[in-house]
Amino acid sequence: MTAPTATHTSPTVPTVTAVSAVSAVTEATTATQENHVTTGATVWLTGLPSAGKTTIAYELAGRLRADGHRVEVLDGDEIREFISAGLGFSREDRHTNVQRIGFVAELLARNGVKSLVPVIAPYADSRQAVRERHAENGTSYLEIHVATPVEVCSVRDVKGLYAKQAAGELSGLTGVDDPYEEPETPDLRIESQHQTVQESAAAVHALLTERGLA
Repeated sequence: MTAPTATHTSPTVPTVTAVSAVSAVTEATTATQENHVTTGATVWLTGLPSAGKTTIAYELAGRLRADGHRVEVLDGDEIREFISAGLGFSREDRHTNVQRIGFVAELLARNGVKSLVPVIAPYADSRQAVRERHAENGTSYLEIHVATPVEVCSVRDVKGLYAKQAAGELSGLTGVDDPYEEPETPDLRIESQHQTVQESAAAVHALLTERGLA
């Protein structure tokens, strides 16, 4: 007598095709891009102390983040404390400081971050070296001259530097008794004394949009 044959039914396993896998990855990538804009760039805001560079940078940062950009503001005082500690304010040390900031900014920008740099950078050759570093790596770079006159900056005197210089307590103040070489052909020049912080930030944002970076 022949023994009955047991029949085993295997559970149904869904088939994942190459097309469906690619489609899933594409959808995930699209969703990520909708939340984060991945085009990096450095926006360097140069100008005298109390010109309004940092205030404009933070206003712009808020606007860019609201649009889905990844943004870092490289504040000059924080850089001096954590990256350039020990450097003074000689021409050589100022140049070294600017190159260090430029390196960090370009590294971030190359990896999809908007690097906003509100740093005086008083010497044209230092700024040019930073621009060239970006060009060598194919990284977008915008130079914004916040061209607030020294007379206005000295009244604002956010950090009290102008008052200290006038009292003889400070020397080497950029634009007063230390050189500031104004950019001859910046990507944008802002006269912050004639417009609000929001208007200044909007002007930079408009330039980024024009260049396909916002």
